[in-house]
Amino acid sequence: MDATRSTRSEQPLALQPASLDIWDSKYRLKRRDGTPVDRDVDGTYARVAAALAAVEETDALRSHWGERFEWALAQGAVPAGRILANAGAEHYKPATSTINCTVSGTINDSMEAILDRLREAGLTLKAGCGIGYEFSTLRPRGAFVSGAGAQTSGPLPFMDVFDRMCLTISSAGGRRGAQMGTFDISHPDVREFIQAKREDSRLRQFNLSLLISDEFLQAVEADGDWPLSFPLHRHECESFDLDDPEWVIWRPWPEGGDYLERDDGLVACRVYAQVPARALWDELMRSTYDYAEPGFVLIDRVNQFNNNWWCEKIRATNPCGEQPLPPFGACLLGSVDLTRFVEAPFSAGARFDWQRYREVVRVFTRMLDNVVELNGLPLAEQREEILRKRRHGMGFLGLGSCLALLGIRYDSEAAVEFTERAARELALVGWEEALTLAEEKGPAPLLEEQFEVSAEMLRLRPEMIDDGYSVGDLVPGRVLHARYSRYMQRIALEAPELVAALAEKGARFTHHSSIAPTGTISLSLGNNASNGIEPSFAHSYSRNLIRPGRKTKERVEVVSYELLAYRALVDNEASVERGLPDYFVDSSQITPLDHVAIQAAAQRWIDSSISKTVNVPTDCPFEAFKDVYLEAWRRGLKGCTTFRFNPAAFQGVLVRSQDLARTRYRFELDDGEAVELPGDALVEYDGETHTAANLYDAIKEGYYGRY
Repeated sequence: MDATRSTRSEQPLALQPASLDIWDSKYRLKRRDGTPVDRDVDGTYARVAAALAAVEETDALRSHWGERFEWALAQGAVPAGRILANAGAEHYKPATSTINCTVSGTINDSMEAILDRLREAGLTLKAGCGIGYEFSTLRPRGAFVSGAGAQTSGPLPFMDVFDRMCLTISSAGGRRGAQMGTFDISHPDVREFIQAKREDSRLRQFNLSLLISDEFLQAVEADGDWPLSFPLHRHECESFDLDDPEWVIWRPWPEGGDYLERDDGLVACRVYAQVPARALWDELMRSTYDYAEPGFVLIDRVNQFNNNWWCEKIRATNPCGEQPLPPFGACLLGSVDLTRFVEAPFSAGARFDWQRYREVVRVFTRMLDNVVELNGLPLAEQREEILRKRRHGMGFLGLGSCLALLGIRYDSEAAVEFTERAARELALVGWEEALTLAEEKGPAPLLEEQFEVSAEMLRLRPEMIDDGYSVGDLVPGRVLHARYSRYMQRIALEAPELVAALAEKGARFTHHSSIAPTGTISLSLGNNASNGIEPSFAHSYSRNLIRPGRKTKERVEVVSYELLAYRALVDNEASVERGLPDYFVDSSQITPLDHVAIQAAAQRWIDSSISKTVNVPTDCPFEAFKDVYLEAWRRGLKGCTTFRFNPAAFQGVLVRSQDLARTRYRFELDDGEAVELPGDALVEYDGETHTAANLYDAIKEGYYGRY
């Protein structure tokens, strides 16, 4: 094969066995008896394209856009898993959703509210959606509950209830649930939250993230104290001097609850303790170093750069963090496979086809907008939210693989420049299409509503005063969105006429972009292109995959897309052992600061957020590790996650073979005898074959002995 030919557009590589297997098990539509409805991958594309084109108003439009959608799918537009699995599948599984991301309604501090949210979460998970919640709205351990005449157990035991509910739904044969639990750094029980996953089998159905404020990080830098606090109920206020900052501070708080609120919207909170901010920070970073959790959501920046800044207060994200969402918020996802646009890979003339990329983004934007009508969400509040705002999150996958095809190292300045351009082009085309669709179909309903200017709005956007607005004036949502959102102001620097038109006519959706982790769609339809914005984890390694009906994950051997392509185009015997070109880097070679630089380059143009994992070697010293999150804050990110392989705690989804082979796991048998095995040893247990590492993880996570 000529090395100047494109591997994906002109000469697509055959999907490797693991990729075909994942498509067949997760995304291929089948009848109840297991016989396929989708004849092949093209059949899956045809089903999805037809289902999404069916939203169009006339037969002519449905025919035209069905063809265009199918073209875009073949060119590298990859809808998220719920769309691939469920669009056009209503006859076979009518109770499923095409939406990946949701956030719970606010969990108010009462038993009735907690149980209501538990029921709603169960219905959401049953429909196949992931869900996030904030749990720091629940009073701390030991607080008095007047109605019960007793002290509360605190938020963490209630999180255990949600965790068990999710596990129960998964164990009943459905898709394993995905949950995010967020928690405020100011809550009196924050240390218990930080340490929660040190306990075997606890909260294993959750990803955990702390809501970190700018004020807290400033206290860390200044080596100051940090108050841990929680709102005072009205009946408690008479016992405290509300003007004494040693006992009471005034903080923003989600709506709901019988709390004392000032005219500026701040709520009176009792100070339970003052702790050294730096000590709390080190405790967080030590837990992240050992257990990869909790993650880190810069909540002030999330709200500052939210396109719907005037009508939403965000406190939670979807399970992987790329979608910060308001109460009952929902968002659909899709990713463009960057490897599909590289021409003449591995040659001196390697280039990226920007024109075709822009056209795929344009068609894909309409395709994702059509998913809103097919949302299948189980709760009325979720359906109202997504129809009113129509937000979606388009991103890209395969960045690391694409850079390798172009001969660019992931940790180079050229990679940062390419990443920013890929995100900028996606954004500009997306907002052009937002205007086109608004002119054809109408803008998002939120943007047609009138909003009364408040003192808080003028505080957040003082330029509105310069423009002549005052409290009580009515302003269309489209103006607040296009003219006064910090993100759209950035777009206006590149396309001022476009943003002016959006302020006049409105956009079809309020949010367009996010970058998801894309684990299984990268492995399957991406032929193991690198996940999302990441470099390839390694070029030959194991992936641990969740299989329906299995308690342990299944280990699958794969090679990176770029190595697969290099073998096809340049050297069919190429391997890591024989040596690869210098630009074949993997995650173990990338410094934490280089990870952050890539994320920052993309975040500038992504209006939601980015799921990115800073992988660090097991032997990385803690002192070199612990400032990663501070650097993320300084570089303008909205959040960050780290991962360090720690076999004593877990092994992760992606595993290097050498790590698995040299790690030993100890099992205690019923008769008291202990057995120690290398992680890659195969073990027969409970009627199935497992690797020792995956069996060890499943036992720690509670999948055996309880269900």
